[in-house]
Amino acid sequence: MKYITRIIHNIHVNHEIRNVRSKFTKAAVLKTVKEPLVLEDFKIPDKLKDGQLRIAVKYCAVNMSDALICSGLSEIKPTLPYVPGFEIVGEVIESKATNADEEEEDISVGDRVLVLNKEIMGGFAEECIVDEKDVFGIPSELSYETAVSIGDSYATALIGLARRANLKKDNTILVTAAAGGLGLAAVDIAANMCKAKVIGACRLEKNTSIVREKGAFISFEIKSPESLCKRVLKETDGKGVDVVFDAVGGEIFPSALDCVGLEGKVLVAGFASLQLPQLNINELLRRPSFSLIGVSLNNYRTHSVRIYRQSVKDVLTMCKMGVITPNISETLKLDQVNEALEHFSTDKSSGKILLKIAD
Repeated sequence: MKYITRIIHNIHVNHEIRNVRSKFTKAAVLKTVKEPLVLEDFKIPDKLKDGQLRIAVKYCAVNMSDALICSGLSEIKPTLPYVPGFEIVGEVIESKATNADEEEEDISVGDRVLVLNKEIMGGFAEECIVDEKDVFGIPSELSYETAVSIGDSYATALIGLARRANLKKDNTILVTAAAGGLGLAAVDIAANMCKAKVIGACRLEKNTSIVREKGAFISFEIKSPESLCKRVLKETDGKGVDVVFDAVGGEIFPSALDCVGLEGKVLVAGFASLQLPQLNINELLRRPSFSLIGVSLNNYRTHSVRIYRQSVKDVLTMCKMGVITPNISETLKLDQVNEALEHFSTDKSSGKILLKIAD
């Protein structure tokens, strides 16, 4: 009897230990802004709320927004300690998803998923908690690496170019910051889905070749804001482009406005320069009439979940069909997270940078 009692006690203790361990996950943690992230066991909720899932993370993309948060330059000021990372792929290991929308696929334990976890973050970790509206099933034809490289930037570019700018075949488009993650996505969508003529402008000459490989008919280094406009007008016989996709801002933005032709469209999709563009309203009146459009995938998540989710699913489908292909610049391990974040200040990479969290 004592033997049986001891076995039952050990089972109970082991169960408790497993439960305690399940509350912690190995993670890259921001403990002090402007300081390197620290790899340690990080406590996460042991119980899910309705509509949440627990993900065993396989890969997490490292984005400019992660670097800005860690350096204190972002408008987002997280409560510390904090685990960055929002663009995640992995396997569902626990679910309290309601699957209330009958038009949506049911996501279950064991499914391979892409997650855009901008509200909760936590992707630089072996496990994280996510909201079901940010979870997308990965087609069997796509690898984890491909799926994690396509969600945020490609869906943003798709909404901007296809939905808002209505970019058409043989339209001419200028993409600034064309070698960045978002810029390359815009080049890929514009050239290979919309069949438009793409002019890719880059900060560095060394990155122009990859932009041409992605589908741009011409790509060049921006040597100065003034040279940008001169080059674009030269390439378009003085007419300007039908669409500008700008993700730079700063001093490049006014010159980008001078590149748009009559009744063209300018999409504002980001500020890689870390400088908000300054624009006086009377400046709009001295240029040929054009439309100025802001593009944010996260805003669609807030105001139209249907469009947000459909855009992400569309880019996954197009990638499965071979219409578009993300560019993966480098894949690093979780303990190399600080090296990955430094890439954004040193211009070491173009395209997506990934952290491999688990096999």
